[in-house]
Amino acid sequence: MLGTVAELSQRAGGRTVGDGAVPIARIAAIDEASDDTLTFATSPSYLQAALASKAAAVITDEALAAGETNPGKPLIVVANARAALAALLAAFERPLPRGFRDPSAVIDPTATIGTEVFLGANSVVESGARIGDRAYVGSLAYVGSDAVVGADAVLHAGSKLLHGCEIGDRVMLHPGAVVGSDGFGYVFLEGRFERIPQIGNVMLDNDVEIGANSCVDRAQTGSTRVGEGTKIDNLCQIGHNCRIGKHTGMAAQTGLAGSTILGDYVLVGGQAGFKGHITIGSRVRIAAGTKVWRDVADDAFVSGIPARPHHEDLRREVMVRNLPKLAARVEALEKRRE
Repeated sequence: MLGTVAELSQRAGGRTVGDGAVPIARIAAIDEASDDTLTFATSPSYLQAALASKAAAVITDEALAAGETNPGKPLIVVANARAALAALLAAFERPLPRGFRDPSAVIDPTATIGTEVFLGANSVVESGARIGDRAYVGSLAYVGSDAVVGADAVLHAGSKLLHGCEIGDRVMLHPGAVVGSDGFGYVFLEGRFERIPQIGNVMLDNDVEIGANSCVDRAQTGSTRVGEGTKIDNLCQIGHNCRIGKHTGMAAQTGLAGSTILGDYVLVGGQAGFKGHITIGSRVRIAAGTKVWRDVADDAFVSGIPARPHHEDLRREVMVRNLPKLAARVEALEKRRE
């Protein structure tokens, strides 16, 4: 058992409405809830669904709970349900092991390894690399020559940090992520592609996360950079010499062509694409599937192909949907004229 409603409420920094003695065995989404479950609701419709579900109790926002005079089951009321849920789940997350070196790990004698570092089975740390204190280098993970890994960083199984690249404290590379692969740099001469050497690196600031099977290319010269706290989802591609600001979020299957610049606090929906050599301002929102071909100013909300202000894109969508009716009217008028 995880605890009673009252105990979980205290851990989440909230207040209890209803019977705080109800026992909770697990936390789950509404459609997976049972009579021993704490579920969560972050909108009015979800709150009504949660109250009608099999769940034993619900954690929700103060603003939503204000309208519930008789909810029918205990509530844990907090300022921000998602943040409180994250805090509760963190308490039950399995901690990563530290302070262990598997006998099969291959560590170059010139590498510098900090204290309490975990080095998993068949992991590799090349010459001149530096691994910070309490870092985790999982099975089959690779740290290239002269690469730098910050304190408390996590390289999950099969992730790769290639030569000369640097990641800060608490950076997380999920399985299969590759940081520092060559940028897509070629020149077409005499009927064939000639490779342009990519001699730069990648620098990830503190608290960055790179999702599974995502790639961040090294710069042709200089650095490809990702700012503090930025989170990049699975299956994303960051081209060479891109610069991404701090606390930006990027959903799966997004691709940035080389030298794209994103500001701070940008939100990018899944499958968005960027032309390259363009600048996206800060606090910009980019809808899923958008194709961005030119610069975008601060605080904009864009969508569509090519990207345009979201309200304009919606108007165009309405017009496109009305085209069959308009075509039928034109055809009828032509027949009447004939």
